[in-house]
Amino acid sequence: MSSRGQAFSTRITYLVCYDIANDKRLRKVFKVCRNYGTHLQYSVFECDLNPRERTKLERELKALIKEDEDQVLFVSLGPVGGRGDRVIASLGLPYARFDAPCYVV
Repeated sequence: MSSRGQAFSTRITYLVCYDIANDKRLRKVFKVCRNYGTHLQYSVFECDLNPRERTKLERELKALIKEDEDQVLFVSLGPVGGRGDRVIASLGLPYARFDAPCYVV
């Protein structure tokens, strides 16, 4: 694979957090984010995105929000592979990825 090909295939984990002033736009933003990542909390998604997917997500969200009323933050947590599982700390309930294995005893 060429270095350009690797650049487009590198996946980065982002926390996508939003504060949307209007309920109708809020529901639409939620639906878009749900297509790209895992819902962690109200208005917070964890998304593993390559650069092309991030651009597409940003474009879709930009079309929905009002830039003078709403805010969407992309917080990079680093590459998906090799960053370990200790990047996210929590207070209260423990953080758990939703794709973590589930054991029934």
